[in-house]
Amino acid sequence: MNTGKPFNPTDLPLRDIHLPEPVSWWPPAPGWWILFAVIIIALAVSGWLYRRWRQRRILRELESQLDAIKNDYQQHHDSAKTVSQLSVLLRRACISLFPRKDVAGLTGERWLAFLDNISNSHDYSAGAGKLLLDAPYKPAEAIDEKQITPLFSLVGRTLQQAYRQGFIHNGQRA
Repeated sequence: MNTGKPFNPTDLPLRDIHLPEPVSWWPPAPGWWILFAVIIIALAVSGWLYRRWRQRRILRELESQLDAIKNDYQQHHDSAKTVSQLSVLLRRACISLFPRKDVAGLTGERWLAFLDNISNSHDYSAGAGKLLLDAPYKPAEAIDEKQITPLFSLVGRTLQQAYRQGFIHNGQRA
């Protein structure tokens, strides 16, 4: 289409080149939202699994210490030492599983009442657990060895119940 006029580029109705807007970082693409959700879920699941692993490890440790005390008693038949060791084991377990301020200052009948509360019984204040009060201070021959076996089973049940209740009532220890 040559009209005979010379070509003048300024006569064309062209506009300047417009670049697209830069890509914004917000909001993220759907893939990033999915990745973020997967990371949050993975962190929550791994935290839950770690808590369960730690709880089981504590219970296994308590049970192994109780077994060591039983084995020591079967070898040496030292009733006073055994009752003292059971008392220490219960104290350490409760201080580890419950808030320290609720457990550390308990002595005598208040300690036995706390253990009764954990075991949902009166076996400490009115049963085999009564040995914990004075047996560690008596001579070994003054302690009836028939009371030691029920004390072992009572302490074992109490440790399991303390373990369960401690992690329910004391979330930061999980």
